[in-house]
Amino acid sequence: MEPDRWLGVELRHFAALQALATEGSFGRAAQRLGYTQSAISQQIATLERIVGEKLVERPGGPRAISLTEAGTLLLRHADSIVARLQAAQADLEALRAGEAGTLRVGTFQSVGARVLPELMRRFTAAWPAVDVVLEEMDDEEIETALERGELDIGFVLLPVEDVPVETVELLRDPYVLVVPTGSPLATAAPSLKTIGEEPLVAFRSGRSTEPIEAAFHGAGIEPRFSFRSNDNPTVQGLVAAGIANAVMPRLTVDEADTRVAVRDLDDLVPARVIAIARHRDRYHSPASRAFVETAQAVTRR
Repeated sequence: MEPDRWLGVELRHFAALQALATEGSFGRAAQRLGYTQSAISQQIATLERIVGEKLVERPGGPRAISLTEAGTLLLRHADSIVARLQAAQADLEALRAGEAGTLRVGTFQSVGARVLPELMRRFTAAWPAVDVVLEEMDDEEIETALERGELDIGFVLLPVEDVPVETVELLRDPYVLVVPTGSPLATAAPSLKTIGEEPLVAFRSGRSTEPIEAAFHGAGIEPRFSFRSNDNPTVQGLVAAGIANAVMPRLTVDEADTRVAVRDLDDLVPARVIAIARHRDRYHSPASRAFVETAQAVTRR
C-alpha cells in the first residue's frame, strides 16, 4: 500500500468505525451519527479500500456485525486520533477563554474532602472569573478524561498509566491502621502478621488497594477481607461498628471520629503518592497554571 493512499482517510471514516463497534449494526451506527445507513456502509467500504484490509464481518440477517482483527487494531488508533482531536478543540477553547471561562478538574474522594476546600477558597478568591467544574471519578477514569480533553486538570495517584500526561507531585499519604476504640490493636504496636489475623474491610478497587494487598502478600500473609467498598465513610463506619479493621490512607480517615483509633504503620505499607496532572501536549491557560501552583501551596502545609 502506497503511503499517500492513507492520506485519503478522513475523520468521518473513523467515526463510522467507532459507531459500528459500539452499536453492532449499520442502522444503529447511522442513527448515532445522524447519517443514512448507506452512507455508513459507504464510509466503511472506502476505509477498507484505502487501508487494504477487511475491517468488518457482515454475517447478514439479525446477527450483529463485528470487527475483524484488522478492524480492532485500526479502531485503537482511531480512538487515539479522535481523542487528540477532542483535546485540540479543548485547547482552542482554553486559549480563547484566557483568564476567564471554565476549568474542568477531576478529583477523587479523599482529595475532594481534605484538599479541595482550602484550595478552592484560595483559587476562587484570586480568579473570580473562572468557573471551576469539579468531577469526582476513580483515578484511572481521570487519566482517560485528561487524555481525551474532557478534563483540564486532574488529581491522580502515581505512577500513572501509559497516557500522555505530565504530573506534579503534591504529597505522600501514608497508610494507617484503623480499629475500633476498644480493640487491643488500638494500643499494641501493629505488625502485618497481627493485622492479617483479624478480618479487614477494604476498598473495592483502585490503586489505593494495590499497595495494601502487595504488602501482605510480600510478607506471605493472605488477608481476610470481609467487605469491600470504595466509599471512605462506609469503610470507617464498619470499623467503628466492630465489623472489621481497615488499612486506609490517612487522608481517607476522619480522625475526629472517637469511635475509632488510628495507628501509624510506618513503612509496613508504602505511602501512596498524590499528584496533579495535565495533558502533556495541550495548551495550559493561565488559570490552569495558577490552579496547579495553588494546589502545591496548599499541600505544602
